[in-house]
Amino acid sequence: MPEAKSEPVLQIQPEWCRVTFGSICDAVITTDATGRVTYLNSAAESLTGWTQNEAVGVLLEFVFRIVHHKTGKPVENPTVRALRDGAIVGLANHTLLIAKDGAEHPIEDSASPIRNEQNEVVGVVLVFRDVTERMRKERHLQEALSFADNIIATMRDPFVVLDNGLRVITANRSFYHQFQVKREDTEARHIYDLGDGQWNIPRLRTLLEEVLRENRSFQNFDIEHVFPAIGKRIMLLNASRFESVNGQSELILLAFEDITDRKRIESALQTSEVRYRRLFETAKDGILILDAKTLRIIDANPFMTELLGYSHDEFSGKELWEIGLFADKQASQAAYKELQEQGYIRYDHLPLETKHGEKAEVEFVSNIYQVNGGSVAQCNIRDISARSRLERELKEQTEALADLHHRKDEFLAMLSHELRSPLAPISNAVQLLRLRKNEDPVQERAGAIIERQLTQLTRLVDDLMEVSRITSGRIHLRQERVALKSIVDNAVETARTLIGHRRHELTVSLPPQPIWLYADASRLEQVIVNLLTNAAKFTDERGHIWLTVQQDGENCLIKLRDTGVGIAPELLPHIFDLFTQAERSLDRSQGGLGIGLALVQRLVEMHGGKVVVHSALGKGSEFIVKLPMMPPAETASPPAEEGEPGGPSRRVLVVDDSIDTAATLEMLLQSAGHDVRVVHDGPSALHAALDYRPEIVLLDIGLPGLDGFEVAERLRREPTLKGVVLVALTGYGQESDRQRSQDGGFNFHLVKPAKFSMVTQILANVATQAT
Repeated sequence: MPEAKSEPVLQIQPEWCRVTFGSICDAVITTDATGRVTYLNSAAESLTGWTQNEAVGVLLEFVFRIVHHKTGKPVENPTVRALRDGAIVGLANHTLLIAKDGAEHPIEDSASPIRNEQNEVVGVVLVFRDVTERMRKERHLQEALSFADNIIATMRDPFVVLDNGLRVITANRSFYHQFQVKREDTEARHIYDLGDGQWNIPRLRTLLEEVLRENRSFQNFDIEHVFPAIGKRIMLLNASRFESVNGQSELILLAFEDITDRKRIESALQTSEVRYRRLFETAKDGILILDAKTLRIIDANPFMTELLGYSHDEFSGKELWEIGLFADKQASQAAYKELQEQGYIRYDHLPLETKHGEKAEVEFVSNIYQVNGGSVAQCNIRDISARSRLERELKEQTEALADLHHRKDEFLAMLSHELRSPLAPISNAVQLLRLRKNEDPVQERAGAIIERQLTQLTRLVDDLMEVSRITSGRIHLRQERVALKSIVDNAVETARTLIGHRRHELTVSLPPQPIWLYADASRLEQVIVNLLTNAAKFTDERGHIWLTVQQDGENCLIKLRDTGVGIAPELLPHIFDLFTQAERSLDRSQGGLGIGLALVQRLVEMHGGKVVVHSALGKGSEFIVKLPMMPPAETASPPAEEGEPGGPSRRVLVVDDSIDTAATLEMLLQSAGHDVRVVHDGPSALHAALDYRPEIVLLDIGLPGLDGFEVAERLRREPTLKGVVLVALTGYGQESDRQRSQDGGFNFHLVKPAKFSMVTQILANVATQAT
């Protein structure tokens, strides 16, 4: 530190300056022309840490050491410029005074030259002050302003600050985004000039003028206006006045809330409420609204008044059991405990009692939902008394129809039995006539006519029995591995009489290799017979029928084509429906019941196959049956040979209450060389069996005294008749009848009129087993 001068430096300063500088609050330091300190007041001593005695004569840069407040680098001392330039140096900002003890004080300073009478610069007066507190306040104010700016910036609603001249001072981001304007086109502009005058709104003018004139605030002031950039909007405005931070002017805060969507929702809600109330009032179902906690009624629609007889006021505050909807309070609370747990309950048939004691039946549905922060239970109640009555009547009618259907089945079964009983002796008689070789032509022709009509009548009886099987789904299959050729041969033989009568040409084509099926042979034979019969009926005399069997991959195709009249287009989609037939003439030349093709489709589908038809009027028809095949066997077993009628003689007991049936069957058996005995009731059958010891019993079921099942049961209990073959020969042909025969000990079940060849086959098999 340079050595201080010994000469007094205050001689150049008047006493009044010393007194003045000592009394002011700012710090004051004076120097001579060389920049050495000549005076410090007490404020300067406090800030610099130098006393008057220490500082006098010391260069000012050692006593008044200043640096930049951010960089810490020394800055030019203001006294240097004042001495050099002889001019006043204004207040300096961003300056830190480094005190003698190293303490830092932010200051503002200025320096002014001291001149003598000759106007020469003889020194400098340095005035400075500590601005720590002011800077702290400014920093706090800036932080507060920044905090406010951040809040405004993050507000979702648009917000602007106007001065008292209605010019925009600032706006938040939401304002710029909402109204699609830019900052540079907004700030410092009159609000009515923004956006080419889009804010020059009469209601806004009224609002702001009242704010300026009456110094008052406004809240929820709504305006509706079309803004060019965003269209028609409804805005809710809030405006208030306040003084600026420096207190020099008044500002207006203006906040906007876009309530367009809210207004639309409120309008929709109001419309919905009106619609709901209209539906509620006019609904033809009862509606009750309950408090979900207390389960007491808070609203009821007019239909409930009509239904139960209570007025609207009488419903209010009551529980459901009190208006007859549940038996008692306990039942009502149990139901609504379930409702509160599940949120939904339903009763399809809930008994109800009106105010006047009348009984009704209702459908009751209730669910819980939230309304205005609370839970309510809505109950929808529909009077189903009339519907329940109709349901009961329908149920009674259904039961009556079921009973009628059952009695119809029983009637058809009885009708079938009664028709088969006379058909059996006729069939036997025809076969007896065929056994005679020396007939005259008239007898031969009469026999052919009887046989042909017998076949037709038998088929009609069979179709009658199939009706109930088709409609009730009671058709059952006895499937096994069978050769298709034998099925086709039997079907052709069965239909040959009708085909020959109409002098049709029948062409049958079979593949050389055998085709094996897993099928019920008798049912597939029935399919082919029905198709052949159908073709014969609807093909004019001397027409042509083709029956073709061919392999198609893993399936086989059975094609039946004819040159008949064809099928009308409108009938074709329904050809397989039950009772469907082509238009009939009064002469009913084709006959039939409309059952055959429905049965064909059902049987084919039960075998896993499919049947289709192609036809056109006047161009014949073609039915194609597609069935899955079985793989060929490695070693095919030769078919069992049927017994010849002239085989070994057997003892046969014929039991039938129809004298004609028994007599004709006896003659057929005797003509085949068998020993026959005939009885006509159950008890006689037992005696004859014990006395005659038959090998085979042809036993009717419907017998006087003891029926066929009872006779079979007793015969099976007789040790001496253990090996007798029991054949049920009956007019009952339903599946249940066959099953009962099997369970009753019968070996075979033949339905009248049975072909005599089937009887002789059984006899031949018995003969083969005996040998």
